[in-house]
Amino acid sequence: MNDVTQLVPLVDAIPPVKGKVGHPRQRPDATQGDWGYRSAQHARELRERGIEPMIPEWGAPHGSGLGVTRWVVERTLAWLRQFRRLRVRYERRADIHEAFLTIGCILICWRFVEHL
Repeated sequence: MNDVTQLVPLVDAIPPVKGKVGHPRQRPDATQGDWGYRSAQHARELRERGIEPMIPEWGAPHGSGLGVTRWVVERTLAWLRQFRRLRVRYERRADIHEAFLTIGCILICWRFVEHL
């Protein structure tokens, strides 16, 4: 299934975000995405939920500022793909696949801390 079709259900499934005592935020203030998420319908639905979509305009030059924070996510996902069991999902059971994801994240964090 194309991931852009799951944008709104994903946003609706976000658990409350901690904020001020007694006033937990229900949703993030903004979301970032690439050009594949650029549509008037998605922007409208996000704004109805109080979320500002941060998606570059068509033809926007590189260096618009979004890449600075998105790069961290893209880099980490690329690191996860280095593990063969995560690159190609062999596991049918979700709990086993999630365990391998956890192990991959632990190894990435360990390697990152090791180089500090």
